[in-house]
Amino acid sequence: MLNRFKSVVENVMGGIQSIPHNTEKAGNPESLEIKYAYARPDFLQLTHEEVHVSADHASRPILVPRSIERLPWNAGYAEVINGGKSKYNEDQAKAVQFMLKPPSVQPNSEDNRVLSKKKTEPVELKHITTTNLSIKNIPCTYFAIFDGHAGTGAALMAMNLLDYHVKEKLLDCIDLILSKKGLLPPQSPGAEQNSIYAATPRYGMTSKESSISVEDLVCGALEAAFVEMDNHIARERTTFRIIGGCTALVALFFMDKLYVANAGDCRAVIVKDGTSIQMSKDFTPESERQRLQYLGYLQPELLHNEFTHLDFPRRVHKKDIGKRMLYRDAQMSGWAYKTVEEGDLKFPLVFGDGKRARVLATIGVTRGFGDHDLMVHDSNIHIKPFLTPVPEVKVYDMTSCKHSEDDVLILGSDGYWDVTSNEKTVDLVLESLKHYHKGDQSRYTRLAQDLVMFARGLLKGRAWKTEGDKSASGDDITIFAIPLYRYKPLNLGKSRTSQTNSIPNS
Repeated sequence: MLNRFKSVVENVMGGIQSIPHNTEKAGNPESLEIKYAYARPDFLQLTHEEVHVSADHASRPILVPRSIERLPWNAGYAEVINGGKSKYNEDQAKAVQFMLKPPSVQPNSEDNRVLSKKKTEPVELKHITTTNLSIKNIPCTYFAIFDGHAGTGAALMAMNLLDYHVKEKLLDCIDLILSKKGLLPPQSPGAEQNSIYAATPRYGMTSKESSISVEDLVCGALEAAFVEMDNHIARERTTFRIIGGCTALVALFFMDKLYVANAGDCRAVIVKDGTSIQMSKDFTPESERQRLQYLGYLQPELLHNEFTHLDFPRRVHKKDIGKRMLYRDAQMSGWAYKTVEEGDLKFPLVFGDGKRARVLATIGVTRGFGDHDLMVHDSNIHIKPFLTPVPEVKVYDMTSCKHSEDDVLILGSDGYWDVTSNEKTVDLVLESLKHYHKGDQSRYTRLAQDLVMFARGLLKGRAWKTEGDKSASGDDITIFAIPLYRYKPLNLGKSRTSQTNSIPNS
């Protein structure tokens, strides 16, 4: 994305040179060992030679898994490299199932002896049993897409590690989740003090604690995992070469709910009964203008007197000083007039429209991982303070209705969504699936392939074109097509938590 900055700004400003793009600089990253070597997702089962062939920018071959059994629920997956904007495919993806093994909150007599040791003695948690729990293992199904920019390092690291951070954060609160689900047995008085989770009591909670739902806890676990992933990259970059940044989109199926966590401009859409349910919001410099402006307003030192947090419909010039011009600030959704002052001549914090919009004239994304050392060219202005790893999490109830074989969750990188819409995707899904028998285990792989093929288009002359001779996507394109009917309810009993945050299925 970033390597096109110069031409983008010139186009936006009518050829006027502005602050150009700069790549990351953390000491001398070239001298550091690479954390993760470039690769494609493991489930594709590509050889080294096939990875090399897949990076053909001229033919742009569409890749699908060699064995559909490598993906949970025989979900579909397809990808294609960009048309030449970067050497490698900077998108990454992961799909995995794992089990949460909840620790016991009521140890047996042997466990009590272990836990009653002096605090100075190590406690071997492997001795803690789970014999008193109503459920031993809780299944989780995890899908994720990472859209990288300015290098493959951050996306590769997130692909390899984010699911472990998600699992860790879920385990942090699984005791409380099971309690709220009514799956923990009654405890005898005083048993809490022997619990390895005694800091999170189940009895005597405040009204505030009691009102926290299971959804709140899972959403919080995802949010905390995203933040920890970004912190992990920040720590490791001093030892390893981790170049660039990435957005992140995660779909987690857990305890009869689908949780979609999004930090960036990838998108998740459910196609059900011929309609679409958007499960994520596209975070861009335009959609996050007010958050960015408010930060610039509160901490003007971050702008180094080079940028203004105010927004104008066009660039302000010296000849405009003293004249009235439309503007808006962080508190405004509409526009008003102000008299232009000399300070308004600074470059806008957010400038450009659509895909050309940039933060600090440098980067076109506002959420995700990495970019810790990214700075405005030839300056000491850091861009990272304006970027956040915190995702927005949306929840969908998997049990409130029955899903058919044609109901799917589509996860796509912005390379797909740049050239199509939710409505068009519904049409493409229905048209594709009707050509494949419902018993065909590969129908969702073929669906993902059809969606990627539509967005990539065909090479006509020197340009890639979609139907109607419209411009196709020249970006990396990644698609998951996940069949919702494959999810099996856990039958854990009725939850006492509120469902007010869930997105209805109808």
